[in-house]
Amino acid sequence: MLKTYNKNPYSDFPDLEFLLNEIYDAVIIADKNEKIIFYNKNLKNIINIKNKNIIGTQYHKIFKDYSEIKNFIEEKDKIEKEIMIDGKYILLKKFLYKSKNNNTYYILILKDVTLQEDSKHQLEKLKESLEMIEELLDNAYYGMTIVDENGKIVKWNYEKFMGIKEEDVLGKYVYEVIDNTRLHIIAKTGKKELCQIQKIQGNHVITSRIPIIKNGKIIGAAGTIIFKNLDEVKSLAQKLKLLEDTLHKYKGEISRMYSAKYSFDDIITQDEKMMSVIKIAKKAANTNSTILIQGESGTGKELFAHAIHNASPRNHKSFVTINCAAIPRELLESELFGYENGAFTGAKKSGKIGKFELANGGTILLDEIDSMPLDMQAKLLRVLESKEFERLGSNNRINLDVRIIASTNENLEEAIEKGKFRRDLYYRLNVIKIEILPLRKRINDIPLLIQHFITNLSKELNIKPKTISDEAIKILTMHKWLGNVRELRNVIERTLSLTTSDIIEPKHLPEYLLKNMQLESKKKKNNLSLKEIIAKTEIEIIKKTLKDCNGNKSLAAKKLGIHRTALYKKIKNYNLDL
Repeated sequence: MLKTYNKNPYSDFPDLEFLLNEIYDAVIIADKNEKIIFYNKNLKNIINIKNKNIIGTQYHKIFKDYSEIKNFIEEKDKIEKEIMIDGKYILLKKFLYKSKNNNTYYILILKDVTLQEDSKHQLEKLKESLEMIEELLDNAYYGMTIVDENGKIVKWNYEKFMGIKEEDVLGKYVYEVIDNTRLHIIAKTGKKELCQIQKIQGNHVITSRIPIIKNGKIIGAAGTIIFKNLDEVKSLAQKLKLLEDTLHKYKGEISRMYSAKYSFDDIITQDEKMMSVIKIAKKAANTNSTILIQGESGTGKELFAHAIHNASPRNHKSFVTINCAAIPRELLESELFGYENGAFTGAKKSGKIGKFELANGGTILLDEIDSMPLDMQAKLLRVLESKEFERLGSNNRINLDVRIIASTNENLEEAIEKGKFRRDLYYRLNVIKIEILPLRKRINDIPLLIQHFITNLSKELNIKPKTISDEAIKILTMHKWLGNVRELRNVIERTLSLTTSDIIEPKHLPEYLLKNMQLESKKKKNNLSLKEIIAKTEIEIIKKTLKDCNGNKSLAAKKLGIHRTALYKKIKNYNLDL
C-alpha cells in the first residue's frame, strides 16, 4: 500500500497511489524539508525498512550511508547515478517537482540493476580472459599451432615464422602445412615431446609438442617453437655461462663477507702485559683448541678473534660471528644450526643454512656466550663433543669441522655458581683462556691509541689530520674508560668531527671527561695532609699576588705582609717558575 501523511496530498498528486504502486521501481517523495510524504510498496525490496512507518522521516535517515546520496542530490547537473545500497547496485534518479499549489517536492526513483551489473561484470571478465588467451597464443615463443584430435589446425600463429596466414590453414591437416611435423601423432598417442630439433623450411628449430587432454580424453595437441634456430641456443648457453661467472663472483663476495678483517698487526699496544696476551693468542692460533676470550666490553675481544683466525691454518676458510645476546631465545637454535622447509611457523620454504654450517672448515665466534640459555648450552655442548649436528626439521647429520672461539665480558665462574652457566660447557670452552686488559690498566697505550685513531679516522671522515695538545692527552689519560678502547675511539671521532681548530684542546673534549677530571682532582685534594694543603694554598696565593703586582716581588711581599727575602725563599722552595 502507498504510505502517506494523514493530510490529503491528492490535490497535488492526482491518482498518485495507483501510479506509484504500478511502477516496478521504488519511489520516494519528500517535501521541501526532505521529509517523506509518499513511498510505494517496492521500496522494501530496495531498503530493509521491515514494517516501519517512515512517513514523516527525513529520507536520508533510512539509508545506512547517506553521504554518497547527499552528494548526488546536491549536484544540480546530474539527474541519475549508480550507487551501492545494502550490497545491491541501485540506479538512483532525482527530480524536483513544483505543484500547481506552488509546493516543492523531491522525487527519488530507485531501480535495482544488480543482475544487469553482475552480468556485465561477468562478460567483461570473460572478455578479458579471452583477450589474455589470444594475446598469449599470438605472442607465445616464435609460434604456436593447435590441432584437434584429427590433426586439423584450429589455431595458428606461425605467420611471422613461415609467412602463411591463419585463414589459409585453418581446417587443414597439420602435416600438409608444416614439414616433418609430429603434432598429429601427439594428438593420437598423448605422449609429449619436449625440446626436439625439427627442420622447417630449411631451418633447424627447437620445438615442443604436448597433448591437450580434457576429462581424461585427448582432444588435440599444441606445438610451439622455442628457438627458431640453433644460434639462439648457443646464445642462451653464453648467457648461462655469464650467469655462472656472476654466481662465482657473488660466491667470492659472500666469502669476503665471512672472512676475518683484522690481524695481530691491528692490535695497537706497547704495554708489556698486553704483549704477553698477544704472544699467547699467536700460539693458540696454530692449534685447533677451543679458545675463551674474556674481557670488559670494548676491550677488543672480536679484534683478537679475527686475528687468531687469520693467523691460523684455517684462514682461507669462513670466519663467522654470532652474537648470542642479539638473537631471540626462540630463534637461536635455528640461527646456529639452520632449518629445513616447514621446520616451524614462519620458516622459509627453501630452508636456511645455520652459522655452524657456514663456518664449517673455518672458525666460528660465539660472542657474549654468557647470554646463551641453559637448554641451548646443553645442545651446544653435545655438538662440540660429537662434532656433528642436524638442521631443525631434519634427521640428516652434518659432520662438523670448525674452530670454536667464545667471548664474554662476564665472569663465567661466578655465573656457574649462580646457576646461569653450565660447568661442563665452561670446561669445554676454557681450553685456552685469553684475558684482555681493560684500558685503565694499560695507561701507556692511551697516547698511542689516540694518535692511531686520529690518523685513521681522519682518513675515514675525509678531514685534515689534527694534532692534540699535551693537556688534552693528559685528560684522556686520566679518564677511567669504562667503555675501554671503543669509548676512546668514539671520543676521538666525535672530537674530530666537531672541532674546527687544527689543534685539539681540552675545551674540545666531551664535557663529561672534564667533569670527571675535576672530580678526581677534588678527591686528590681531599686526601692531602694539612702540610700539603697549606703549601698548596700558599703557592696559589703567591702566584695570584705576583700576577696582580705584574711580577714586582717587592710590592708582592709588601701585600703579603712578609719580608722580600722571605718571599724569595718561598719561591725557591716551591720551585715556582715565574
